[in-house]
Amino acid sequence: MSTFTPTEIMTVAAARALSNDDVCFVGIGAPSAACNLARLTHAPDITLIYESGTIGTAPTVLPLSIGDGELCDTALNTVSVPEMFRYWLQGGRITVGFLGGAQLDRFGNINTTVVGDYDKPKVRLPGGGGAPEIAISCGEIFITMKQSTRGFVEKLDFITSLGHGKGGPDRADHGVHTKGPTRLITDLAVWEPDPQTKEFTVTSLHPGASRKDVEDTVSWPAKFADHVIETPAPSAEELQVLRDLHARTKAAHEGQ
Repeated sequence: MSTFTPTEIMTVAAARALSNDDVCFVGIGAPSAACNLARLTHAPDITLIYESGTIGTAPTVLPLSIGDGELCDTALNTVSVPEMFRYWLQGGRITVGFLGGAQLDRFGNINTTVVGDYDKPKVRLPGGGGAPEIAISCGEIFITMKQSTRGFVEKLDFITSLGHGKGGPDRADHGVHTKGPTRLITDLAVWEPDPQTKEFTVTSLHPGASRKDVEDTVSWPAKFADHVIETPAPSAEELQVLRDLHARTKAAHEGQ
């Protein structure tokens, strides 16, 4: 258990950011793994909500999609999608939302719409889905993404989900008064927004990652906090629970 992958430490670091009292809007993929790891370790009473309307779900395996029957089977309640968004999300009842994207800028704005010109894009992406509403309605947003110059860009081709806009008070100037992105967890580091400029700043480097690794995988001049700590390595328990969760998921999806 002394070794771990970049994806594992990213998942563990994201899970640790969650508390027992959180009501969390969960995304598929890395966010789902992080939220369920938190539920299975230090936050057993966390409330997990998926976009399909499942409230208080406790899946034994990671869902393939928001429509996976595992979510409904283990939920305390399932409501309609309009109720989920209008009452729960827009009603301010969700403390944390998890997001990722194809492109991210230094202020936490996210693009999941197009790469290139909107009318003639190089790549047309899946779109926003519920992410634009999640970005402005949850109490705060955690972003999980692997670092690359392709994904961490100087300027987005399209803003699908609002982060801190142009920085500073720009988010509030748009009439959005939730906190927005408060943490960016990657395979190399943990970033947090500067209190004044709102530009993401590295506050923690994962074991084995260097400042140069970070600088080489973003398209803007990376900023570092005055005191950058090392992310605590995953514990044996965290790794075992996470690996068991992935093993159960793999077996279930293969019909074993």
